[in-house]
Amino acid sequence: MPSDVLALFDLDHTLLALDSDEAWVDFLIGEGALDRAVFEQGNRAIVERYRRGEVGVLEFTEFYLGTLKGRDLPQLHAWRADYFARSIRPAIPAAARALVERHRRAGDLLVLTTATSRFLTAPIAEDLGFEHLIATEPEIVAGRYTGKVSGIPNMREGKIARLEAWLAQRQQRLADFRESWFYSDSRNDIPLLERITHPVAVNADAALATLARARAWPTIEIR
Repeated sequence: MPSDVLALFDLDHTLLALDSDEAWVDFLIGEGALDRAVFEQGNRAIVERYRRGEVGVLEFTEFYLGTLKGRDLPQLHAWRADYFARSIRPAIPAAARALVERHRRAGDLLVLTTATSRFLTAPIAEDLGFEHLIATEPEIVAGRYTGKVSGIPNMREGKIARLEAWLAQRQQRLADFRESWFYSDSRNDIPLLERITHPVAVNADAALATLARARAWPTIEIR
């Protein structure tokens, strides 16, 4: 019998103690694959604007997808494996794994939903035990990444659209679930947090923390 409880999880600064896109840029700089001066400056600027809610969805997602553009897939896959082992796996707190496991043991339908690309997050989802991943899809043409987004970026209101489309493929709707949970740290996820029955602010940024207090949403810290 299908579960009547949906449990959604954001990734960066929620189940991860860092931002996976930023960590990827740092990794590539360390490998000599990106120019440090150019990308560190661009990365700082876009992160600051992102945190202030000033960055458009396409601008944000394609800044990071640009790191994949035109590169050989075997090299990207080798880098990704090293990046995951060195940067990502150590940044998954035990408490994050325990939170996911609690919902898994309850038999809930688990979904990892993230603005970061599927290229970077598919191995993370697998390590955390998620069967279902909704992520920003990078465009591939002639066997290479273009640096562009395919379809709707999974960010802000796009997370609602992508979730609804995913559920529709399963012949389900959000309203079909007796309970729906969403764990997130970010103001960018407020549109989706407002649509589910159990919003939970995790390591919340200032805007989300303020809203959570006003709405009496549960807040937790995972470090």
